[in-house]
Amino acid sequence: MLTKDFYFDLPEELIAQKPSEKRGEDRLMILKKETGEILHKTMNDLPDFIAPETLMIFNDSKVRKSRCFGTKIDTGKIQEFMFLTNLSSDLTRWHVMVRGAKKVRAGNRYTFSDGSVGEIEELNEDAGTEFRSIRFQNPLKENWFKKNGHVPLPPYIKRADEKNDDERYQTVYAREVGSSACPTAGLHFTKEMLSRLSARGIECAYVTLHVGLGTFLPVRAEKIEEHKMHREIYSINEACAKKIENAKNAGRPILAVGTTSVRTLESAAFFDKNSGIYKVQAGVGETSIFMYPGYKFKIVDKLFTNFHTPESTLIMLVSAFAGREHILNAYQTAVHEKYRFFSYGDAMLIL
Repeated sequence: MLTKDFYFDLPEELIAQKPSEKRGEDRLMILKKETGEILHKTMNDLPDFIAPETLMIFNDSKVRKSRCFGTKIDTGKIQEFMFLTNLSSDLTRWHVMVRGAKKVRAGNRYTFSDGSVGEIEELNEDAGTEFRSIRFQNPLKENWFKKNGHVPLPPYIKRADEKNDDERYQTVYAREVGSSACPTAGLHFTKEMLSRLSARGIECAYVTLHVGLGTFLPVRAEKIEEHKMHREIYSINEACAKKIENAKNAGRPILAVGTTSVRTLESAAFFDKNSGIYKVQAGVGETSIFMYPGYKFKIVDKLFTNFHTPESTLIMLVSAFAGREHILNAYQTAVHEKYRFFSYGDAMLIL
């Protein structure tokens, strides 16, 4: 299957540059995956389309202020870094994504706004790509990022981060710090909406997948099967794993909120031939799962998501879930109806 098979034409003015004026006041497209039928609603209508016995799974990862700017010590040039994951238990070595990485070589030293100095290490297996590792003398704790970092808005948002982004580029239920990009499907949910869902008898549970920017890297391979996903860390506690197992084996619908929740559930789930039931492995794991048409979903029955970029792994995932033709038709309809796209845009519920 070719990457170009997932292209669609998107006018730039439909890429949301800011969130809606009030959280939760977004449009909602309903897509019925069996027929391709499309309904146009708003987020206020969401509970009406979710059956009371449904188990909804949210990703509670919290976004770190991971976009940081360093000044190259010998030239004074400003360099942008996106801090992804720590590589050492003492928090002194970090895996970073670097803008203009070809010129960022081993031994380069950068000073950050608080005076701390990071040095690029010898290039590893990621040499020649956007990624590097950087070492500091002192550990980078969360206060360091709060002091030196910026909200990691994606590159298609053509503005600097603002004070409002501190709140709006974060879900209301975010708990575990570690993401370099927001699991943005969750941005549509308010505390009031969560209460409405609960009152309707819809159960909610939370997993954690720390979003790395590898999820959003372009697919450069002509054939999608040749694309390799970068690893991301997830965790599922025992209570949540049991809820998912019980719901799945009782025939209750499982609705994943966001592609990161899908990746977590599908990575942790397996069919136990001995017992004849689906099980979910609790604990911490790594996933580099890549879902595209032909993938057979083990756990997820329904999906709440945003509108994704052309030729991305995310549009491939939703195409695996609902069918490429249905998704591309829905996206063409969204363009015609002037839905807002991407992180701060509108939402889609696939039933």
